[in-house]
Amino acid sequence: MNKNLWRKAILIRRTEERLLDLFAEGLLNGTLHTCIGQEFSGVAFCNFLEPDDWVFSNHRGHGHFIARTGDLNGLIAEIMGKTTGSSRGFGGSQHLLGHRFLSNGILGGMWPIAAGTALAENQSGSTNISLIFAGDGSLGEGIIYETLNLVSKWQIPLLVVVEKNGIAQSTNTSTTIAGDIKGRAIAFDIKFLSGSTVLPEQLLEVAEKAINYVRNERKPLIFELETARLKAHSKGDDTRSTEEIEKLRDADPIARFLSAKSDMALQIVADVEREVEDAIILAKQAPICKPPTFSNDKKSKSIWKSVTFESKQLGGEIYNVLKENLANNSNTYILGEDIEAPYGGAFKITRDLSCRFPGRVKNTPISEAAIVGVATGMGLAGFHPIVEIMFGDFTSLVFDQLIQHACKFRSMYGHEIDIPLIIRTPMGGRRGYGPTHSQSIEKFFIGIPNLTVIAINHRVPIRSIYEAAFRLRDPLLVIENKVLYGYRGGAGSATGLEIIQENTSFPWLRMCWRDILPTVTIFCYGEMLIHAEAALVELMDEHEISCQILCPTQISPLNVGPVLMYLKQCDIVVTCEEGSKVAAVSTELVAQLCELKGGLRKLLRLSFDGYIPSASTAESMLLPNTAMIVNGVVKLIKSND
Repeated sequence: MNKNLWRKAILIRRTEERLLDLFAEGLLNGTLHTCIGQEFSGVAFCNFLEPDDWVFSNHRGHGHFIARTGDLNGLIAEIMGKTTGSSRGFGGSQHLLGHRFLSNGILGGMWPIAAGTALAENQSGSTNISLIFAGDGSLGEGIIYETLNLVSKWQIPLLVVVEKNGIAQSTNTSTTIAGDIKGRAIAFDIKFLSGSTVLPEQLLEVAEKAINYVRNERKPLIFELETARLKAHSKGDDTRSTEEIEKLRDADPIARFLSAKSDMALQIVADVEREVEDAIILAKQAPICKPPTFSNDKKSKSIWKSVTFESKQLGGEIYNVLKENLANNSNTYILGEDIEAPYGGAFKITRDLSCRFPGRVKNTPISEAAIVGVATGMGLAGFHPIVEIMFGDFTSLVFDQLIQHACKFRSMYGHEIDIPLIIRTPMGGRRGYGPTHSQSIEKFFIGIPNLTVIAINHRVPIRSIYEAAFRLRDPLLVIENKVLYGYRGGAGSATGLEIIQENTSFPWLRMCWRDILPTVTIFCYGEMLIHAEAALVELMDEHEISCQILCPTQISPLNVGPVLMYLKQCDIVVTCEEGSKVAAVSTELVAQLCELKGGLRKLLRLSFDGYIPSASTAESMLLPNTAMIVNGVVKLIKSND
């Protein structure tokens, strides 16, 4: 084996040994997972990669990073929390960024993202592949099997290297993982190869064979790599016996190579020592990472404009804007369950798009988490993916992919990553679909950093919403209430109503009576605007109570600044939403109003804190509606201060 590969392996080992020293000296904090004993994993496979191949790693990724990027200075500075680090000091030991290299400490979740980048390479016609390093301890994660199913069915050029060191943190994997790795490959009809870091020369041969297969055949491969972790999971948490570890050390190829004390070995050690110490000196001199600053001006003034209505069916308008974007942007892809023709999606939004744009509107397995992960990978690779989740209730399955991956990448890697991902989903009840297909659970997604959540309504034009959505560079969740699909947007309003909207991409909308000061503010969003608007009219006609409606399109991040001026003389507030009120959109609204205004004179929150029955009569009695809003406003007005 040539000198360069030995040098790279020894550089990885010495770097991690010095990192452990630095930790003991108090110069590092947090956690530190070393790959000492597993160095030839990264060295062997990265040796045969092309410059634009993708590599994904995990919490034990220092060796993969050095082998792939050679950026020793960036690695050490990153772990020391310096701005010259690979992720500007923000990511630390587990979250490293290089050219088409990403590591993440969340086990399993990177598999579909790696598959997504490989799918994007296939779709663009390149010969690039994606490689993901994973430990055998991660094989209990369900998303791994969703991903293997996808890469097999779609023939995605993904190389999975499972580093089988037999231990997951402190637990022997023989006690937690059933079956074997080869059996998993057979089950998913994926080619299988194996090798060992104990025999690096042989490993190089079979690693090259694996990479050539994935690159040339454009098919996935699972590689079982027998290896040994010589150090603790993280610094000092090792419960193995001294005898067991010594036995592993005796078989270690680097120890055997260095013990011979050949001229080449001595020269490599001297060179590596200098390189590591120089990198440490540079890192010590670099500025420390500082927390990012965010603009959060909630008192900025907004420009408002009249709304121009076009009476168009909302479902048809969504179809049209998707069709036009597919036609105008070759990197737009739509993924989802049952979205291809002739079915065209549960609510027929994608209709014939798979016929119009073959291969770019794709049916997926029932694997919501993997679908979003794959789409995240495509976005990472420069594509503009759109995911349709068949029912909003199922978005609970994509939570990990959003909060731990897609939404976190921009910040976690030092603000370098764009993920232009759009997730569309029909939310809400009133269709008799019962407790697992009628929920409004968007509240679980509000407040996730770097995630924009919007809720369409029948007044703000769909086209303007989606045109703005396509310009975003961070993930976006679009709540499309299923009742609205058949509704005609911009249908006529009562005489005397003034409707204006904020002049922004995802605006607030205000509705009130001309020349009559409102007494009550009704806050709502999405499909609830239909009921609030009807209540607005009934309250004036039947009770002579003048109200205003304030309806945001963007419900997260929610900014009440644009509507503060409308609340100064109208601080009796009724909020209405289909979902439960605990930690909900209305909760955030009220918190901000109290923070900025000092409180509200009266408040009533209408919602449904329970599970929705299938029986239509019972459902209609439970969800907030026009009658509930009217009765609530009247009762609030008549109540004593």
